[in-house]
Amino acid sequence: MSNTDSEDSTPGRLRIDKWLWYARFFKTRSLAAKLCNDGGVRLSGAVVSKAHAAVKPGDVLTFAQGRHIRVIKVVALGSRRGPAPEAQALYEDLAPPVPEERLQDPYRAPFQPPGAGRPTKRDRRAIDALHGDGPMGDGPMSNAWQSETD
Repeated sequence: MSNTDSEDSTPGRLRIDKWLWYARFFKTRSLAAKLCNDGGVRLSGAVVSKAHAAVKPGDVLTFAQGRHIRVIKVVALGSRRGPAPEAQALYEDLAPPVPEERLQDPYRAPFQPPGAGRPTKRDRRAIDALHGDGPMGDGPMSNAWQSETD
């Protein structure tokens, strides 16, 4: 294990991939490092091309997470990947993700109120009873059966 993995060489700074992992933006450190190496993170406006770039309190990070663009201000560095409340204390969210509407996704089915759509078996029987087509109704089928048996 190298010195950079166990402790950082510069006091008051931390590797950006470690910080993103500590702050629980990514499940694994390798996912955070991949985003950094692909140029998907901006550190105070400058594109980060290496995962070993150092962050310090006061830096602003901009990166894509899912469908949202996150703008995060680093408040503290942290020393471990702790529970969620501890991780949330490491940053200030400058642009929290807005709740998305259901109709924005063209592949998602539009919202249907309860009772809309295809009828259930119980609904179908009630409809048949109203039309008189069911076994309990007096529609043309029930009259034809009675005339044959009489």
